[in-house]
Amino acid sequence: DAISLGNTHGAVLDVNDHTAGRALVERIITEHGGLDVLVNNAGYGLFGAVEEANMAEVRAQMETNFFAALALTQAVLPVMRKQRSGHIIQISSQAGFSSTPGLGIYNASKFALEGFSEALHAEVAPLGIHVTLVEPGPFRTLWAGPSMHYAATRIPDYAPTTDGIRTRFESRDPWQPGDPERAALAIVQMTESATPPLRLPMGAIAVGTLRKKLERVAADVDAWESVAKGADFPK
Repeated sequence: DAISLGNTHGAVLDVNDHTAGRALVERIITEHGGLDVLVNNAGYGLFGAVEEANMAEVRAQMETNFFAALALTQAVLPVMRKQRSGHIIQISSQAGFSSTPGLGIYNASKFALEGFSEALHAEVAPLGIHVTLVEPGPFRTLWAGPSMHYAATRIPDYAPTTDGIRTRFESRDPWQPGDPERAALAIVQMTESATPPLRLPMGAIAVGTLRKKLERVAADVDAWESVAKGADFPK
């Protein structure tokens, strides 16, 4: 279950086996004396309208994309606290910031990842630990190909809003503009910064997605501000 290449050492891990994950972290600390960076990269997509997804599919998605990342994050925090240093990098997605029809459950898993990571960022900053959410747009990986899972149920009423995206994924056409190698180098560059960001969108599409979401939120707040503030007790 281990692979070595020069100064690089790999180990096979089922991220949903939390006991094995903790054991691997302990082994790394014993063998190397510490742990500087955790990258939670394991995950997959589940395609289907919200109503189409059954609870088994939903729970499996959350186990891998959310609970596995949470468990490994908790496993490395004791040593990082002791060191007063470390960097936890969560590979989220633009889908963890802005939702897309047909990806609602995947969105939920990444929104959950972002929720606890944003709080963790504030909790551990005084301890010298950094937390960064990397939010890629479309990249030429297996995510939209063999890695993608599809809800077993299909409801025709949702075809107008989801079929176009589904066809694109099923065709596995390498249209994605993101280069995984360039993304990896960008992440390494970010870890070398003394002031890494909480969020790092990856790729031009992701940058645009985040900006559009911020604009939509600002527009809703502006349009409904007086109604929202009217919910307070009168002064």
